[in-house]
Parts: sequence; structure tokens; C-alpha cells
Amino acid sequence: MKRIMLLIATNLAIVLVLGIVSTLTGANRFFTSGGLDFGRLLFFALIMGFGGAFISLWLSKTIAKWSTGARVVESPANSTEFWLLETVGRFAQKAGLPMPEVAIYEGEPNAFATGASRNSSLVAVSTGLLQSMTRAEAEAVLAHEVAHIANGDMVTLTLIQGVVNTFVIFLARVVGWFVDSALRKGGDEQSGPGIAYTITVVICDIAFGILASIIVMYFSRAREFRADAGAAQLMGTPRPMVAALRRLGGMEAGNLPQNVATAGINARPGWLDLFSSHPPIARRIEALEHAG
Repeated sequence: MKRIMLLIATNLAIVLVLGIVSTLTGANRFFTSGGLDFGRLLFFALIMGFGGAFISLWLSKTIAKWSTGARVVESPANSTEFWLLETVGRFAQKAGLPMPEVAIYEGEPNAFATGASRNSSLVAVSTGLLQSMTRAEAEAVLAHEVAHIANGDMVTLTLIQGVVNTFVIFLARVVGWFVDSALRKGGDEQSGPGIAYTITVVICDIAFGILASIIVMYFSRAREFRADAGAAQLMGTPRPMVAALRRLGGMEAGNLPQNVATAGINARPGWLDLFSSHPPIARRIEALEHAG
């Protein structure tokens, strides 16, 4: 419930902020007496599409900590925490990164990386993963998450999300305007859109949003292969990553908040794989073994 309420509150806050920005800039006034102002509509779509994506990225680390209850390890209290800091620090140095924040959270086996940039990142691992994996396997998981940061995956996926969001918002309103205009057949002189516009936009937002999700998840799956390969490179061999993946294949992946789910080490499969943020474990293992 805490995660759901936080997600709702965050989304409402983002919509409110973007609504204020679009009002102050006049971007939301894309209907004129002459019809639809495509330039202003595109500006509105860019604000809403990229604005939402980048605000979510900027807040990602804070939201991840709140929603998972992750505790940042600053001064290690035991050998496990010392090992975590030492391992992440070693991989970060090898990847040419500043030291990320390292956190532990209570939950089923999973881990994730998030943050607004390579210089402000977080690597978090669940107690379930630490308890169910060998040190070598857990080390491979940490290398995988550091590889996500080194590859700039959070920013890359945010840019992709911003692009598809912009297209969804722009195209839905263009289609809505043309449908509304066609249904009037020149007999209605009222200014601005009618009810047909509103209904069409809602339908198109949903339909185009589903297609956009398929595109984003495709790129998310592609970056998992790159992070697996990055982990193998950081460790000097793909064998620990293969072992970690095989171990994960026999576990139920722990749920992660929406804003960091795509950066987790594993995820539950989506419908027909089209909506899955992660490729099947077997395909990831095959890719590593083939590369090795």
C-alpha cells in the first residue's frame, strides 16, 4: 500500500508541476480560431513527455529508498556490509565511476541500480538475494548493477521514454482533432474541440501508450544483455554471472517499485514477453555463454 500511495502521489505531483509549466508558457493553448496550432502542440507534447520522464529520473533515487525502505550503508556494521561496500567500490573504480551509494532493503531476491546520473547513483540489494546466493553469485549481481550505471542506462531509457511519450501526446491530439473535425462536417461553428475530440484522445492515449510501452520494454531488455556482458567484463569471466542467472531462474523475483523495476537484476515475465522489462533467463545465459 505504501508503494502504491507513493506512486500515486508522485505522479499527481508531476502532472501538477507540468500542468503549471504548460499554463505559464502557454503551451497548452494549442487550439486557435484557425484550428490546431501544430507547433504549440508539439511544444506542449515535449514539455509533458520529456518533463515527466526527467522529473521521475531526478526523483528516482529518493523514491527508490522510500518505497523499498532501503537503508544506505555508510559505516559497515558487519562483515556483509563491509563486503558490499568493498565490492561495489572495486567495480565502480574499475568502470571509472565515482562510488555509488550502497543500500540494503528487506525483500525477496532482487537488486537494482538507479540515479539521475553516473555521478549520483545508488546500488541496492535485497536481504533475500544476499541470503540465497553465494558470494560469487552476489558479486556478479553487483557487477551487473554497476554496469547499468557505467552504461548510462537510466538516462538512456529516460530519453527513450521521453521520445515515445512526446509522440503519444502529440499524435493522440492530432488524431482527436481530425476525427472531431470530420464528425462536425462543417456544420458546427463552435470554437475549440468537441466531445469527439476528448473521447478520441482518451482512446488514442491508451492505444498509443500500449505501443509505446512495447518499444520502451524492448530497449529495456536490450540493456539487460549489455549489463550482463558488462558484469562479465568487470569480473574477467562470464561464469559467475551465468551462475547467478541460473540461481535467479529458480527463484521468484521480488517486486520492485515501478520507477526502478526496469533496472532490477530480474523481473516477472510480461504478457508474450512484449511487456517484459527483462529477457528470459535462458536467453541471457545463452548470450553470455556464446560471448564467452
